[in-house]
Amino acid sequence: MDQQPQTLSGKVALITGAAGAIGTATAALMAARGAKIVAVDIEGADTAALEKAVPGEQLKIVTADVTDEASVRDYVKAAREAFGGRIDIFHNNAGIEGPVKPIGDYPLDEFKKVFDVNVNGVFLGLKHVVPVMLEQGSGAIVNSSSVAGLSGAPGMSGYNASKHAVLGLTRVVALEVAGKGVRCNCINPGPIDSRMMDSLDKGRDTTQEAREKGVPEGRYGRPEEVARLVAFLASDDAEYINGAFHSIDGALHVST
Repeated sequence: MDQQPQTLSGKVALITGAAGAIGTATAALMAARGAKIVAVDIEGADTAALEKAVPGEQLKIVTADVTDEASVRDYVKAAREAFGGRIDIFHNNAGIEGPVKPIGDYPLDEFKKVFDVNVNGVFLGLKHVVPVMLEQGSGAIVNSSSVAGLSGAPGMSGYNASKHAVLGLTRVVALEVAGKGVRCNCINPGPIDSRMMDSLDKGRDTTQEAREKGVPEGRYGRPEEVARLVAFLASDDAEYINGAFHSIDGALHVST
C-alpha cells in the first residue's frame, strides 16, 4: 500500500526567508499538501518563484525585517489576519551566511549583522509567534539551523556561532511549550544546492563539484528534500517530536 503524504489541509503556515531556495520549496510543498502560506521576506526580495509555486488563493506575501521587533510584530499580525486568525506552522527560516574569513580578519560589523538576522531574527519570531500558538493550544515550530550549528567550520565564525545559538533557542522553547500542544524543533541542513551555497563556495575559493566529493552521498542536497523534512515536522504525524534537531546532510555530519 502506498503511504500517503502528511496532510496539512486547513493549516496556516508562516514562513520567513520565504523567497530563498528552502523557503520557496517549503511553501510549495506545504501548499500542495493543503496549507495556506504566509510568506515573509525583506523588501526587494525576488518572489517570482514563490508566486509561481504557490496558488494565489493560498498565498499571502508580507514584507518585513526580521531583525526589527515592530516589523516582526506586524508580520505576525498580518499572518493572523490573512487566513482566519491562526498560525498553525511557523518555519523560522530567515538567515544569511556572512563572509568567509579567518576570525582575525572577520569584521565586527559583519559578525553583528549575521547575528542580528540569524539569532535575533529567530528569537523575535519565537517571541511573537509562541504566545499565539499557546493561546490556540496548538502549533508546530521548525527553526532553521545548519550542520554548522553542530560542528566547526573554518572561516565562518559568524554563521557557525549563530547556528549553534538557534539550536539553543530551539531547546529552550521546546521545554517552555512542552505539554501545551505546541512543539519546537530545528533542522540542520548540510550543503544544499542554492544561492547561499554558491556564495560560500566562492568565499572558500572552491567549486560545488569539489565540495560534493566531501559529502558521503556524493552530492549537494536539494531544497525540495529539506522541504519534505520541514513538512513532516510540521505535520500531526510528528506530534511527539519536540526539542529535537534533525540533520539532512547526506551523512556529512556523521563523517566529521
